[in-house]
Amino acid sequence: MARGQRVHPFVAAAVVLLALTALVAGWWAWLDPAGFARFTNWPNHAHFLHDAGVFQIGIGLTMLLALWWRDGVAVVLTGFVFTNTFHAYNHAMDLDHGGHAYDAWALLAVSVVGGVALAVRVRRRERA
Repeated sequence: MARGQRVHPFVAAAVVLLALTALVAGWWAWLDPAGFARFTNWPNHAHFLHDAGVFQIGIGLTMLLALWWRDGVAVVLTGFVFTNTFHAYNHAMDLDHGGHAYDAWALLAVSVVGGVALAVRVRRRERA
């Protein structure tokens, strides 16, 4: 989308509605995995529901960010860094459910790469 080009009001409304849907489902799955599992009739696996919740939250936030920030690469990197960092948090929080002690650290290292890429992207755009 060209800089300064406005989003059609219907498209903007749809993005907001869909983002809010993803955010509500995501926060529910993350904060109350057992309740979410009962409602959706899925097995109650707390870690996977925490992950699904974080990914839905990340999708919702990225959708909303895209309405405001017209740099697609920066939007995607921001969404990735947020989502992957909270995914790492899930692995640390849910270590008693399985996984390895290094999983959270490995995911955080990937988030750092994404964060550095985002910083480079934003700096280069500010200089242009």
